Amino acid sequence: MKKIISILTATRAEYGLLRPLILKLQQLGEFDIRVVVTGAHLSPEFGLTYKEIEEDNIEIDKKIEILLSSDTPSSISKSMGLAMIGFSEYFADLKPDLLIVLGDRYETLAVCCVAMNQRIPIAHLYGGEATEGAVDEAYRHAITKLSYLHFTSTEEYRKRVIQLGEDPSRVYNVGALGIENIMNEKLLDRASLGKFLGFSLDHPLVMVTFHPVTLEKDSSAIQLKTILDVFHAHPDLEFVFSKANADADGRVINEMIDEFVATHKNAVVFASLGTKRYLSTVKHSAFVIGNSSSGIIEVPSLHVPTINIGDRQKGRLQAASIINCKPVSDDIERAIKYALSKEFKEKVKMADNPYGNGNSSELIATCIKQVLLEDTIDLKKQFFDLKVMEA
Repeated sequence: MKKIISILTATRAEYGLLRPLILKLQQLGEFDIRVVVTGAHLSPEFGLTYKEIEEDNIEIDKKIEILLSSDTPSSISKSMGLAMIGFSEYFADLKPDLLIVLGDRYETLAVCCVAMNQRIPIAHLYGGEATEGAVDEAYRHAITKLSYLHFTSTEEYRKRVIQLGEDPSRVYNVGALGIENIMNEKLLDRASLGKFLGFSLDHPLVMVTFHPVTLEKDSSAIQLKTILDVFHAHPDLEFVFSKANADADGRVINEMIDEFVATHKNAVVFASLGTKRYLSTVKHSAFVIGNSSSGIIEVPSLHVPTINIGDRQKGRLQAASIINCKPVSDDIERAIKYALSKEFKEKVKMADNPYGNGNSSELIATCIKQVLLEDTIDLKKQFFDLKVMEA
């Protein structure tokens, strides 16, 4: 019997990153790969993005619905409870030999708690990172402690996972999967992209993604209103919005974006662009603006400026192509002017991305293959004390 690897995905962005790894593991032919889909993927409100997985000819083993039609903090907790119920049944039936998860979302934490209870080893992609403005910060570190194998995007993050007590022999710096997508995806040319967006592209294009700042009370709507007011003063730009995640206040943000687009001919909005169209839009943009991790991790490899607003991504390693600004009008205006300047565009061309060189899926798959085939997993982990390393 082949060993079973279960791969969890709950959002469009998460799947876009996991896709090359899923395909790489399937190519090995030595494992039974089961993709399990939950969260925003199954919501019409968020674009039914599980269809993107099917369009890639990747078989979905199970769809587990957990989202409530609400984005309050209590509804998020209830969705976590539904995830624990649904996945406890799924794992009891499937009995996978390994669960692969990526990131730091509440759904992922809930599923990892279930996997731990059922003694299923977890491989976690992208622990050790910092996002000081979001509850994801705590979720990420909790998932790290629940996990057995760790794959980080930089050496600094690898050291941070070890600092959390994980044995260095189980922590691997593999770079970011998003860089691999940029290097391997055949992106749309400008004319094809303009046709899809419905824009002439006579004006500079701007990619916008703004998510809730979940550790700040009631700030998301206030910040977004400030951003949209600035956009209103720029009929000289064409804005492409990608909607927010299914987080607390996510629906409030999406309603505000819909209202803005309805009254501005130079703006369009998508629940999900998909990896290819998203990266194509970024490639042809004058700059990217918002507070998404993609602006920090992937966009620098396309040599496009990023305007990172507020504290949601505070703490992440950053390339020189990123402009940080406060969520206030004057700062945002200054950042836009600088991003469009010839001086900064030249700087962006030369910027290095600290998140790897695009071979992440190969490194991850090789490690997983070795660990599973050698059958050496022991869930009775010892806390690795940094004094051992210092000695």
